[in-house]
Amino acid sequence: MRGELAFVDTNTLLSATNSARVEHETARRLFPAARGVGCHLALSGQVLREYLVVATRPLRVNGLGMEQSHALHNMQWFRNQTVFLEETEPAFDELRRLVELHAYAGKRIHDANIAAVMIAHNVRTIITTHTEDFSGIGGLHVLSPEQATRVFGEGRS
Repeated sequence: MRGELAFVDTNTLLSATNSARVEHETARRLFPAARGVGCHLALSGQVLREYLVVATRPLRVNGLGMEQSHALHNMQWFRNQTVFLEETEPAFDELRRLVELHAYAGKRIHDANIAAVMIAHNVRTIITTHTEDFSGIGGLHVLSPEQATRVFGEGRS
């Protein structure tokens, strides 16, 4: 995967942050593993916003209960480790196409937007702990953090 981009979904960033999540250690290893094989991890503004929402939301409502300054620090660290993909006009056009094609509604549009940004930027791999969220979107290669770190490990010389 040297030189390729792989998109990182919000739930992978949350897993890398929260030691209580099953995928925590694997999600943390994802960043050095990708770097080790020359794969560039990517994200979008939507992912960073979603990260801040969940990280700062109280524990009692399914958040991490993190102090704002800590969440902002983590967000900046993720931003420094990744390529930022903008939500361009072609991404919007792709979102519209995906919504019409798959009849997406409600929360599914968040996932469709991520897919649209990826497709508009020619990124075909997404790393997510919720692989089912992206199933059925043609042309995407969906990997869990565990699968991705395994693929990155196999790519080492």
